[in-house]
Amino acid sequence: MDFMYKAVFLDFYGTLVHEDDVFIEEICKKILTSSSTRTTAKDIGRYWWDSFSKTFYSSYGDNFKTQREIELCSLEDTIAFYNSSENPRELSEILYDHWQSPQLFEDTNVFLRSISTPKIILSNIDRNDIQSAINHNGLSFENVITSEDVKSYKPRPEMFQQALAAYNLNPLEVLHVGDSLTSDVAGAQNAGIKVAWINRKNKALPENYSPDYIINSLKELISLFA
Repeated sequence: MDFMYKAVFLDFYGTLVHEDDVFIEEICKKILTSSSTRTTAKDIGRYWWDSFSKTFYSSYGDNFKTQREIELCSLEDTIAFYNSSENPRELSEILYDHWQSPQLFEDTNVFLRSISTPKIILSNIDRNDIQSAINHNGLSFENVITSEDVKSYKPRPEMFQQALAAYNLNPLEVLHVGDSLTSDVAGAQNAGIKVAWINRKNKALPENYSPDYIINSLKELISLFA
């Protein structure tokens, strides 16, 4: 191709390492088992996500809360709503352990080692957790920018803007790669940045999203940086 990207912005969880879906499901099943309310693990998961989202999307600037704070608060709400006897702090440790030591996808190292373009992580996870995850997997990046650094979460523009400013980059000079249609695809495009949606599970693409690239593996992007 004629144009060469000068940097690549990378989401972390769900893009380079496995997401926490399995552990969320495990927690929901524990709540179900100890609940006195007639329900299902899926319903518990939906309630927890709704509770989490209410705080997450209003968390920026002076109202910013860390991912751990939002997770614990929403889990406490969920446990109380379903009359569960589970301890929210003990259940939260299941997630925290994963956040700090997630498993790499098999294509991650191949991709990272194949391109010399500066690689910058943009993550909604708290700095201590993602730094532990990076160290755990022996990875290194030119920069890591987290929600804590900018006091906001993707899809808001602050994280993208800080990354662009730090390297004096024009939005058109960057490719963002991520797995979330909301946080990554919409977030990057709203900041004027082209985006590759990594669709590892072959999900259907909703009509209101139009990523610039759709890939199933990070290896498909290597040719863009050759």
